[in-house]
Amino acid sequence: MKTAAVFGPKQGGVVDAPNPTAGENWVVVKIHTAPMCTEFKVYVSGREAPYLGHEAAGEVVEVAQPCRVNVGDRVVVMPQTPCGQCELCLDGEYIHCLDSEEPPPQPDGAEGRATMSQFMLKQDWMLVPIPDGISYDHASMACCGLGPTFGAVQRANIGPDDSFMITGLGPVGLGGVINGTHRGAQVIGVDVNKYRAAKAIELGASTVIDPTDADALEQVLALTRDGRGVDHSIDCSGVVAAHRFCIDATRRKGTVSFVGESGTDETPIHVSTDMLRKGLSLHGSWHYNMADTPQILRVIAANPDKLDKLITHSFPLDRIEDAWQLQASGQCAKVVLKPWQ
Repeated sequence: MKTAAVFGPKQGGVVDAPNPTAGENWVVVKIHTAPMCTEFKVYVSGREAPYLGHEAAGEVVEVAQPCRVNVGDRVVVMPQTPCGQCELCLDGEYIHCLDSEEPPPQPDGAEGRATMSQFMLKQDWMLVPIPDGISYDHASMACCGLGPTFGAVQRANIGPDDSFMITGLGPVGLGGVINGTHRGAQVIGVDVNKYRAAKAIELGASTVIDPTDADALEQVLALTRDGRGVDHSIDCSGVVAAHRFCIDATRRKGTVSFVGESGTDETPIHVSTDMLRKGLSLHGSWHYNMADTPQILRVIAANPDKLDKLITHSFPLDRIEDAWQLQASGQCAKVVLKPWQ
């Protein structure tokens, strides 16, 4: 099979690899759509990665025993390889599992965990059936396209009377615009990237503020009831200044969700003024509970036109380097790979 690889800084392409083989409750999935996320950073830096990709939608083509899926099933591949047995997994919070499960030994050194590939291995319980009428491209947005911000809006219980701010309008933040507008909320975007600001408006955001404006915070507050701040905010940028902007722009007793990865940078949080006096609820949102999968699929089914706008580019696998270069430019929203084109 063909699979994506990074050879060095800004050097990538496709290599041949052995096909994975089903074993135990691990099944083989033929990848039809592989959304691209932050792997382009691996390409830019050239650092070593044992496999690439964590999002996919495809078709079950091989099982080793009777299990939860059958050959021919169309499925969304959920991220990671959790144990399926710990308290977190059993509670649907598999994304936080600390005990990853290893796939069964593979012949000829096959790996099988890459989604930027023609085939992959996955546990049967981590495969979500795709309802009839939903395409592979749209279904694949149940991973990082809509998933992280969907988890955040679920936890914050965002509704039609709420104001909702998103800092960082990359593919994840733009997915947040869809999640917010689907619930009828007023969505305010914050980003310096003109391409993505325009895309947010196209997806239904009421306005986008440039955070480099000296009065950016005042602009946001002026859009809220009595100037007291947004009801909810989500940072998808991972930038410390954006974290602080969310805290300052959110009203008393509001919620702030952190979605974007920030590495080792430290965000200043003031226990007295932020937590005690304002009564903010601050939480991280990496993904969503497995029990909410039917609901995110309903969001996907209800918003096909917006998902077509969110997915701005599609590449065959052998043009992976072109796709990574585009992502690095910032002039795109969600990009998908087509391993069989």
